[in-house]
Amino acid sequence: MKIIDASNMVLGRLASNIAKDLLEGEEIVVINAEKAVILGNKSDIISKYSQRREIGSVRKGPYYPKSPDRILRRTVRGMLPMKKSKGVDAYRRLKVYMGVPREIGANNFEVYEDAKNTKLKGYTTLRELSAQLGAKLR
Repeated sequence: MKIIDASNMVLGRLASNIAKDLLEGEEIVVINAEKAVILGNKSDIISKYSQRREIGSVRKGPYYPKSPDRILRRTVRGMLPMKKSKGVDAYRRLKVYMGVPREIGANNFEVYEDAKNTKLKGYTTLRELSAQLGAKLR
């Protein structure tokens, strides 16, 4: 089981690395999902995700999440072949948490080096995005 710390990681690069590892058969736990970042103009990012949430209806979907852990999970889901059994099985092996759960504690967390955010400006965290979408965060 891999435990990955999403702090200051770029969402798309992190999700693609996680998807590859899931398809290879690993169980992955992601912590600090609210600290992952999306690169780009903040207002553009918020408007893009707001438009996604407005599509469809409550009964029929598509369903786009508000909370940071669900946004990260949905992003990984988009990179898996969900119409095949291997994609569904891989998705079941993924667990995403906001913060660090007690049962995980202070273990050694892994980091994807190619997913680190090196830009000093021009990004927004999943926590900020979720707050703009209307999520009730603690």
